[in-house]
Amino acid sequence: MTQELSPNIQDYLKRIYEITSSGGKASTSQLAETLGISAASVTNMLQKLSKTQPPYVTYQKHQGVKLTEAGRLAALKILRRHRLIEHYLVQKLGYTWDEVHQEAEILEHAMSPLLESRIDAALGYPTVDPHGDPIPDADLAISGVDHIALSRLAVGKHGTITRVPHEDPQVLRYLGKCGLHPGAQIQLLARTPYDQTMRVLILESGEEVVIGPSLGGQIDISET
Repeated sequence: MTQELSPNIQDYLKRIYEITSSGGKASTSQLAETLGISAASVTNMLQKLSKTQPPYVTYQKHQGVKLTEAGRLAALKILRRHRLIEHYLVQKLGYTWDEVHQEAEILEHAMSPLLESRIDAALGYPTVDPHGDPIPDADLAISGVDHIALSRLAVGKHGTITRVPHEDPQVLRYLGKCGLHPGAQIQLLARTPYDQTMRVLILESGEEVVIGPSLGGQIDISET
């Protein structure tokens, strides 16, 4: 399916999926910001995608956009390739996790189905990428994990990090330096009442780190 779509359309569908994966619709302004283009250009593309056969989105002006089933499958296909590439670059080519996103943004559009399957097999059919994002399988099924945002964890409670934000290299370098990666076990020691800044204990190292509420809202954990 993705071979029939331009890289531009693939990017739109992927972004819509990422924004709406937890429910709701994606707004024109959200897409314009994440894609770095004008709202007028976004509106024009959404109108086109709602009129294709089959349509890839359902769109009503001022009411946001959602993927149709065809759009969802196309988005999962490109997400699978993106996340497999990220995993391969880290595991096989020595990239660090803050270097792979932009590389995958380019390579995902050029990957053949054969290369996709070979990379998947070479990696042992991984279910998550280096940042903890789930990788759709060959049938585009995607596994879900019960999690909450770190910012919602009660003080004194323990958890295991399952996912971290993946697009900002500076944030990833900070998280890596702190030891906040998928699989890391943590305990929330304190949360300041005036700005919700959190003091977090990394159980493996015994070190404490400070996380602001905005970043804490983007780190997913499973409570333990």
